[in-house]
Amino acid sequence: MTLEYKKIFQKWALGLAWFYLLLWPLMGITPDGLSFAPSLKVWATVAAGTAFFLFIWILKQQGRLDFFSRPAISLGRSVGKAVGALPNKLLAVAAIAALCLPPLFAGRYVLDVSINVMIYVCLGLGLNIVVGLCGLLDLGYIAFYGVGAYTYALLSINYAVPFWLCLPVAAGMAAIAGCIIGYPTLRMRGDYLAIVTLGFGEIVRLILNNWMELTNGPNGILGINAPGVWWPNWADGFTLEHIWLKKLPYLYYVILGLALFTILAVHRLNYSRIGRAWEAIREDETAAELMGVNTFRLKLLAYAMGAVFGGLAGAFFAARMRFVSPNSFLFIESAMVLSMVVLGGMASIPGIILGTLALIALPEFFRDFEQYRMLAFGGAMTIMMLFRPKGLWPAKRLGQRSEESQ
Repeated sequence: MTLEYKKIFQKWALGLAWFYLLLWPLMGITPDGLSFAPSLKVWATVAAGTAFFLFIWILKQQGRLDFFSRPAISLGRSVGKAVGALPNKLLAVAAIAALCLPPLFAGRYVLDVSINVMIYVCLGLGLNIVVGLCGLLDLGYIAFYGVGAYTYALLSINYAVPFWLCLPVAAGMAAIAGCIIGYPTLRMRGDYLAIVTLGFGEIVRLILNNWMELTNGPNGILGINAPGVWWPNWADGFTLEHIWLKKLPYLYYVILGLALFTILAVHRLNYSRIGRAWEAIREDETAAELMGVNTFRLKLLAYAMGAVFGGLAGAFFAARMRFVSPNSFLFIESAMVLSMVVLGGMASIPGIILGTLALIALPEFFRDFEQYRMLAFGGAMTIMMLFRPKGLWPAKRLGQRSEESQ
């Protein structure tokens, strides 16, 4: 065994020891006393799994897997070229058609998880405008989600305004909230900006929690109307019948439409002049300002545009749950959305979708380890930052400079 591999095994053993020191207090300290068997069982499983992957990695480094990896890589490149030769519109139509199929054969549980995934896709892409494109760290993004949800809830309960008319109102109110929060904070940078946005997010939650006359405080708002549509009825001649979209298949198609609209809008913004200006601000704000970019106005626009998609997702959340309360808009939600952006790849639309699937859909397959979800989540984020610091699917133009391409 070479010195290099000895160091690798030493680090692996040290990591396992540190992992057990973290794991045992969670599983070994119980009301009945101290126990070691449950933590040792989980630790042994993790040790065996990591040892297997370490062994595969060593074989790959030594070139003993080339007989398998080279044909697989060649096949993957051939498939990629064949798919790349197809028109983008054809691929988009095929993807949309595939997304329309789950309600036809999937069960309630699958649809429920799919709806959650698409809600967080909207949130992740909205935050991507602020963090990924403009380079501003926002830890209070969930506040715009709450503003959109409460806007629809109040208009639905008090004035019976339909869901479809409330969507632009919720987006507009969230954008106004984004401007109000962004205006006094955008003169700050770095850690100070993060702390202030975190504070403003908590301020919005406390307002929702304490303004009893408007929001009903911690009790929340109950009885919110679901989305509805007018449908032609030919039973007794032509009439229009109002149908409430309360069932999960109907709600799935509603959030699918919102998610597709968000993806298209963020894609268009990304490749517009405004998107280029946001990227210039992200890469070097001082240079962008010297080149004539109005940095303050465009950063404020980034906050407002990001808040729009958070407001849309919030309005749908209120319509789907038919109940909202301040407990749905805690800081942990902002952290989750930010993690999706970082994990998938900042400024990358496919990456954010992939990050959302990894953090929302994947944990559903590991329900038995739910109480250790945050431990696994932290470990996965650490490993990803070490091996893929730009995300699972990084953006092509992220951080690309002229001197780096030479």
